Amino acid sequence: MLQLSEIFYSIQGEGTWTGTPAVFVRLAGCNLSCDFCDTDYSLKSIASVEGVVRVVGETGGSCPMVILTGGEPLAQVETLALIEALRHDGRRVHIESNGTIYATLPEDVWLCVSPKERVDPRMAARANEAKLIVDERVPEEHLPHFEHLQSILLQPEGNKQRNVEIALAYAHAHPERFRLSLQTHKFIGVR
Repeated sequence: MLQLSEIFYSIQGEGTWTGTPAVFVRLAGCNLSCDFCDTDYSLKSIASVEGVVRVVGETGGSCPMVILTGGEPLAQVETLALIEALRHDGRRVHIESNGTIYATLPEDVWLCVSPKERVDPRMAARANEAKLIVDERVPEEHLPHFEHLQSILLQPEGNKQRNVEIALAYAHAHPERFRLSLQTHKFIGVR
């Protein structure tokens, strides 16, 4: 059984896939306690893998993209079974992870790692995308883990003006590798 916070249909508001329609499966719980976290990932319901796949279809129809997020989606043992079931249902699975919990993922699963306190080097090496949260500074200590990525996203915490300025200055100073990633869904008023 999976512990869930919510399932909803919206658009991806951050990162490489910004603007793409997606069904979000927000799994409950996280193995970190970040002060700046803006997400309610508290437990709201429990469902089987099959039940989640059914709700994804009911919620998003034929939308091919499903984003597993949290909290930390890989903190639940049944997440890997959910990934397989969603792929079997014809969905393209994306995972938004803090990168602390190692899991072997199919190659066609898109992995966005957004490190906070620490990161498992194996998950960083598997990442398709890295999103660094800029909260009064760019967390450069995580950069060595993402040498394989051509670009790294800088996301200002809370879209706060000071954090935007820091991220922009860093991107301007390193234009070959860094991109600004704003939480566009918050600007347009959707989840």
